[in-house]
Amino acid sequence: MSEVIFSVFPSENFIDMGLYQFGWEQCDPSHSFGPAARNHFLFHYVISGTGLLIAMNSNGESVQYSIKSGQGFMLFPQQICTYIADSKIPWEYAWLEFDGLRVKQTLEMAGLNINNPVYKARYKDIAQTMKDEMLYIVNHKDASPFHLIGHLYLFIDALLRSSNSTQITKGNTLRDFYIKEAISYIEQNFQNEITIENIAEFCGLNRSYFGKIFHENIGKTPQEFLISYRMTKAAELLKLTDLPIADIGNAVGYPNQLHFSRAFKNVYEKPPRQWRYENAVPVK
Repeated sequence: MSEVIFSVFPSENFIDMGLYQFGWEQCDPSHSFGPAARNHFLFHYVISGTGLLIAMNSNGESVQYSIKSGQGFMLFPQQICTYIADSKIPWEYAWLEFDGLRVKQTLEMAGLNINNPVYKARYKDIAQTMKDEMLYIVNHKDASPFHLIGHLYLFIDALLRSSNSTQITKGNTLRDFYIKEAISYIEQNFQNEITIENIAEFCGLNRSYFGKIFHENIGKTPQEFLISYRMTKAAELLKLTDLPIADIGNAVGYPNQLHFSRAFKNVYEKPPRQWRYENAVPVK
């Protein structure tokens, strides 16, 4: 008699996640960065040493956090932060910068938000796995994009499981349904000249309410998300194909090449041609 193991994978919870940059550093004494704001989520895991994070909270107040070995800190998009390594026992840390449709909600499951940016491990063995995944990505920069994204998901999994504040995921709500419908619409129509009104109308909502619930769930306005999604797709084409810049812009909803170049530079901080030169995978 045959045996069958069957499971339905909850794919709606795993929508595009992008990796932007990563690295490792043994800091010099009193090494500092900032004040500055990032465009994406940036996580530092402290391997050794100690230091100080100064981060702006949701009320616009600067809060200081002491971060030591075995802890980490998350920088959130558009959050103004400064971080400073100790003058006697400076940090050694690894970092990953990433973004995606469900990142904000996922980090909240680990108890991380703009008012609580410090990671503290509840389970040291799983924290070790998380660190190993970060260092694997750092040391395999020439691996294929899909390979690195796979390890990014393993990092996220270990981050959640090792967190000191892991929360139980709530069941689906009507808001979740609307957000899922909006994301599906963007995935299928991002190459067209769509507007936020189009997306809200597709969901059967007025623009104001749609914008409110989208921002609360995703952490970006619908317009910011649409631009970010288009630029992620553009980066894939720049990296993996030899299509002309104008054709790539048109393929992601920008028939005007100048407008595309400006939008791409706002997200990746470099014009498309320069970004391709530095990141392209040779086309066979």
